[in-house]
Amino acid sequence: MTVAPKREAYDVVVIGAGPAGLAAAATSAEAGLSTLLLDENIGPGGQVFRAIASTPVTDRNQLGADYWVGADLVQSLRATSAEVIHRATVWSLDRNLDIAVSVGGASAFVKAQRVILATGALERPFPIPGWTLPGVMTAGAAQTMLKSSALVPDGRTVIAGQGPLLWLLAAQILRLGGRIDRILDTTERGNYFAALPHAFAFLTSPYFAKGLAMMREVKAKVQVVSGVTELSAAGEGQLATVSYVAGGKRETIPADLLLLHQGVVPNVNLAMSADVEHRWDDLQLCWSPVLDASGNSSVAGIAIAGDGAGIGGANAAVVRGRIAARAAVEALAPAAAAKLRSMAALRADLAKAERGRVFLDTLFRPAPQFRIPSGDTIVCRCEEVTAKDVLDSVAIGATGPNQLKAYRRTGMGPCQGRLCGLTVTELMAQARGKTPQEIGYYRLRAPVKPITLAELAAVPKSEADIKAVVRG
Repeated sequence: MTVAPKREAYDVVVIGAGPAGLAAAATSAEAGLSTLLLDENIGPGGQVFRAIASTPVTDRNQLGADYWVGADLVQSLRATSAEVIHRATVWSLDRNLDIAVSVGGASAFVKAQRVILATGALERPFPIPGWTLPGVMTAGAAQTMLKSSALVPDGRTVIAGQGPLLWLLAAQILRLGGRIDRILDTTERGNYFAALPHAFAFLTSPYFAKGLAMMREVKAKVQVVSGVTELSAAGEGQLATVSYVAGGKRETIPADLLLLHQGVVPNVNLAMSADVEHRWDDLQLCWSPVLDASGNSSVAGIAIAGDGAGIGGANAAVVRGRIAARAAVEALAPAAAAKLRSMAALRADLAKAERGRVFLDTLFRPAPQFRIPSGDTIVCRCEEVTAKDVLDSVAIGATGPNQLKAYRRTGMGPCQGRLCGLTVTELMAQARGKTPQEIGYYRLRAPVKPITLAELAAVPKSEADIKAVVRG
């Protein structure tokens, strides 16, 4: 693996080495385009295929067949001439397709003719009372430890929330001998009825049989409480109990670990900082980029693939990566595109991969009480801003997330809004009687990831830069 980019300019730069990024980089390099793949993790795979090249979990049944698809993607990429750099933090992307990346403590700029953003998804914020206590984690964080180090919980463990990842994680923990005391399912009763019109597409999709088998496997070993309408965590400096309401009855149980999950949302920070147009998606309750059928965004030369383009799952992400890369090849080297799978065939693959998605999005649409907190529940973890603080700011004139920064510094901490942005938008929209689209999101600027002054200072200087300082 390379330490720094070998060149100053590439035909295609792909950002993110998850399913979409791996597929995009392999496709573009196969067609003969100079291709650079940048990823901030230690190895390829993103979250879905995390640690695929290094996991200590060798029994293929424990992580499931879907996980090992990632090994084939990595192999296909390694068979090409694509340049791959891991532990690379991309902290700036602009409309001119100039990319700033930090590798090994030093920053460099590279230029691209086409950029494919494959930055994937983030877990949706789950702001309940006590969610910042030590001992409360996201399901995704637990899954990262499981895949990377084969670590599973051995203390009193509660998993709460909803969505496919919740059931997958539970199955994986159990297969590796971990402990789960209870699963608290927060899926709203009304969602089952709302999802019914979309059931046929789901029943004929690959999700149905796999999902059913996984839920049966988990329910055979763990007590599952459905219809949970309230949830909170408590403890003095450390998680001690989890309290919930189901069927109108409140119960409090002891717990050492609480894993929270209510779906994933596109990771939009880098795309938004490049001025890509986004719209509020009222089904998936998140911001999604405005794209054409090939994944091209509102900024010329920037395409978005995978879950960063809208949540569709790993199979759809792979196809979206190939579609975006093929579009780049068609634009830069039309003759080479003939060697690749046709766009019509790829679009058919995508339709197949996305079948059943609307059912899942409707069924697992998170309940308002788990998205829009109240009172002393913390919204912005970095700056310890509560729901009441946000509402007080609205009452004295804060009109949107960017004005709120001036009042409360929300979104200005190390996570730069990743853990509070959606909550702030929805909370302010509700308080002001407006739609999330009208309220808007944080204005994001470079650097979109925290970097050190030393990394900035290490950016190579041109002769003109040096002369400008000397003259001063």
